[in-house]
Amino acid sequence: MKKILPLLIIALFFFSCGNKSNGGKKNHKEVEHRYYCEICIDTLDVIEGKVQKNDILSKILQKEGVNYSVVHEIAMNKRDVFDTRKIKVGSNYVFLMTRDSVPQPIYWIYEIDRTNYAIFGLTDSLPAWRYEKEVTERIAHVGVEIQSSLWNALSDAGCDPSLTLELSDIYAWTVDFFGIQSGDSCKAIYKEYIIEGDSVPYRTGDVLAAYLKNGGEGHYAFYYEQGGRGDYYDNKGQSLRKAFLKAPLNYRRISSKFSNGRMHPIYHVVRPHHGVDYAAPAGTPVQSIGDGTVIAKGWDKKGGGNYLKIKHNSTYTTTYMHLKGFAKGVAQGSKVKQGQTIGYVGSTGASTGPHLDFRLQKNGTYIDPLKFKSPSSDPVKKDNMDDYKTSIDTLMQILKEH
Repeated sequence: MKKILPLLIIALFFFSCGNKSNGGKKNHKEVEHRYYCEICIDTLDVIEGKVQKNDILSKILQKEGVNYSVVHEIAMNKRDVFDTRKIKVGSNYVFLMTRDSVPQPIYWIYEIDRTNYAIFGLTDSLPAWRYEKEVTERIAHVGVEIQSSLWNALSDAGCDPSLTLELSDIYAWTVDFFGIQSGDSCKAIYKEYIIEGDSVPYRTGDVLAAYLKNGGEGHYAFYYEQGGRGDYYDNKGQSLRKAFLKAPLNYRRISSKFSNGRMHPIYHVVRPHHGVDYAAPAGTPVQSIGDGTVIAKGWDKKGGGNYLKIKHNSTYTTTYMHLKGFAKGVAQGSKVKQGQTIGYVGSTGASTGPHLDFRLQKNGTYIDPLKFKSPSSDPVKKDNMDDYKTSIDTLMQILKEH
């Protein structure tokens, strides 16, 4: 169940509140006024609308009887507030109307996004301005038992889907999210943001701490900043991210880079080359760039020759092609370690000479290995350990008690 944590129990967050005094004067019941985007609507009616297909400013305003000269003024001379040519289908707007026998539109308010509004006065000097709703930050906690998937468990608890994505990124190097099973559990402490006037959060912020129990093994994650950079660490200060090797072999010369349109040296047609070719003598050892599991081994019928495919976590997968052969003991389903020899450079398949075609996928999409920045795996520095332990004490207690 999702809970909102009392802010006072989190030492990392401080809030001040002022107490009003009546100075000994007699209390009088104050009249409560109603406002819409800071405009008092005690004597006005709010008429809601939504931009429809083919709607333009003149069509929307003239439907409520706004004079064309007013429409022209807004369209031509109020673009510093909002360019009404950018009105989007599906966007919300309201008219604030008088309560006369024949209601007159006083304001037209267009919702640019969930927090920003453009307000246009429709009478007198035709004022126009922007209004931004106040957004409040609060700390929330959720704890779930997983039956089918973490996504379903957190959704059932009323959490935004982005929280699942954030957790999967935090634990991408530690937990295989495809291996989550019934009986696993997850707790998280995170920020969320509330727009004034709303009762439910409109978006989820950073995860401050989490605990994921997978296959009987528990994994803590705490956000901590050092050296101007924030990352996630376990309860002992070890980074949750495991760095990849810069390249899959030591002796190397890049003969062909990642490209969406390369002339194939054998087929003589332009087609994508979603990898990097490392030219090296036949027999040069090829290493796995990170810990993982071999999910495919064999012959690639599309020209890759002998190849291996390794899944490193639920996010990253690597492929090694044109191999002369495979290292002893490497088979489909084998667990491999970072730096372990998995095969040898060859020229099998559609190849003009010995080289390794190395490919990297993120969430199933090929990315350029040469531009990929491997996450740091440095632990919390010794000089920062006391501060780190102090900063996670309260968060650890919350995770254990809820």
